Amino acid sequence: MAFVDFILNLAGLLLWLNWRTIRFDPLTRRVPATLMGTLRPAAPQRLERWHFLVLIGLLLSLRSLVYNYVGARSNWSPHLDFGPVVLPFHCGTQWSHYGNLLAYSFASFGLTMGIFYACLLPLSLLAGPDPTHRLVKIPLGRVDEWPRWLRAALPLAVTAIGWWCASWIFSSLEIIPKPISPAERLEQSLVIGLGSYLLWKFPLGAILLIHLVNSYIYFGRHPFLKYVEVTAQKLMHPLKRLPLRIGRVDLSPLLAITLLFLAAEGIGYGLYRIYLKLPF
Repeated sequence: MAFVDFILNLAGLLLWLNWRTIRFDPLTRRVPATLMGTLRPAAPQRLERWHFLVLIGLLLSLRSLVYNYVGARSNWSPHLDFGPVVLPFHCGTQWSHYGNLLAYSFASFGLTMGIFYACLLPLSLLAGPDPTHRLVKIPLGRVDEWPRWLRAALPLAVTAIGWWCASWIFSSLEIIPKPISPAERLEQSLVIGLGSYLLWKFPLGAILLIHLVNSYIYFGRHPFLKYVEVTAQKLMHPLKRLPLRIGRVDLSPLLAITLLFLAAEGIGYGLYRIYLKLPF
């Protein structure tokens, strides 16, 4: 079921990206009358932008019923990993269980979409060369043009606000204990928000790893490989003065990957310890 949930979250994410990008399709915009005879879609346009949002809502609502039906009969209990805390959702035949699975369905999709955008933001900050960087620009839209400090603060702000709102639902469904005061709820939100930066290790680590492999295996000239090379050099710039080259072997990518994941693990453990000390 976890694999099915992952696939359905990807399907929902693709619907969301279609909603975000359909306006860039030249065949869906108004064109001059002189071009109407030469520029026509191969098939009639049937879907409007709002249709994708309706499909996402239907997907998330209907799958919660399926999850509850299957989970109640197979002892499957879904859970969501928010970093410092893992939330369990219980299946059953009572109406409260349907509410739990509905909350899980929307929260699971929200978490998937949050991970996707959180992984795009460091690539937006590094601003590699086009045309590959357009794959980052299109999903982010105008956010990619915001000041860097504002883009860097987005994971904390969006995740903290999202957890603040979701915690009211989770506590009412008795998924998490009710915080003692608004101050404790705010502290929880800040810890969860800071944990969102730990996701940056995945896209940055992938960039460094591809750069390392490409340094020893020639894959030809491709815009994506140029993008990887430029972005990796920006990441390794703080290590530039260290004597990390031995003959033809450059240890900078390996050291950068090691430092990146060690820092992420250390910060993640620290946030986990802080969350445990928060009063409930």
